[in-house]
Amino acid sequence: MTDSAVIDRPVTAEDEGTLLAWQSRWRRLVTVYLPLICFLFILLFPFYWMAITAFKPDAELLDYQHNNPFLIQHATLANIRKLLFETDYPRWLVTTMMVAVASTIISLFASVLAAYAVQRLRFRGSNYVGLAIYLAYLVPPSILFIPLATMIFQLGLFDTPLALVLTYPTFLIPFCTWLLIGYFKSIPYELEECALIDGATRLQILWRITLPLAVPGLISAGIFAFTLSWNEFIYALAFIQSSEKKTVPVAILTELVTGDVYQWGALMAGSLLGSLPVAIFYSFFVEYYVSSLTGAVKE
Repeated sequence: MTDSAVIDRPVTAEDEGTLLAWQSRWRRLVTVYLPLICFLFILLFPFYWMAITAFKPDAELLDYQHNNPFLIQHATLANIRKLLFETDYPRWLVTTMMVAVASTIISLFASVLAAYAVQRLRFRGSNYVGLAIYLAYLVPPSILFIPLATMIFQLGLFDTPLALVLTYPTFLIPFCTWLLIGYFKSIPYELEECALIDGATRLQILWRITLPLAVPGLISAGIFAFTLSWNEFIYALAFIQSSEKKTVPVAILTELVTGDVYQWGALMAGSLLGSLPVAIFYSFFVEYYVSSLTGAVKE
């Protein structure tokens, strides 16, 4: 009687609510948390591997039969000490920072003027100009390598950081311009029309109205330009030959590899320390970066 009573008991609203809650939790686990965990693992594992390799002694790095490759048994600072005091890594870091900052400033300045002109001046064919600017970003750097190298040699800038400062904007300006065109489009044009009626010039409008409203877009473009300048490899490898003038991505590969001997501890330490400035830069401006991607100024 008890079993039949339980079987015959009608399903109540409370039972349906409990079942729906369990289904919702399971669905959320499968569709949200599990993919997020996999994504975080794939994203963070390289940094974890760099960190443990940078602090491992050579004995543990070269003997995986008796040591766990994913753990550190005896941490050491020898690799970082070697990198900082036995190589020109501090100078490489300063050179990379100077080149990245200068390239970012030049690219943002040119991109702001180009994007504002394309979006606000409304000349004939402005839409096609914006599309052409973005298509210029899709041109592979290897295609531009030969003409740029010829110009660098003719100007006498070979083996100088200035060569990188002048060549990096060739691939930074197109994308930053395309990004800022889309952000300027989201700023209400009525604000500028009111300023024009009051007698303001285009430069005054750009400086006092448009740019303050476009700060998230500027930060997003700046983060993109700074990151690409910091990690660029092809031009830095081709245009810089002196050891003390190299950038971090090129130097840690060319100066810490002797023949077929890879100094893995110093290599990973250089990669880890080289990624910290970009990570710090992102951490300060991540809110503006996200806001520039998710929304803009509302009318």
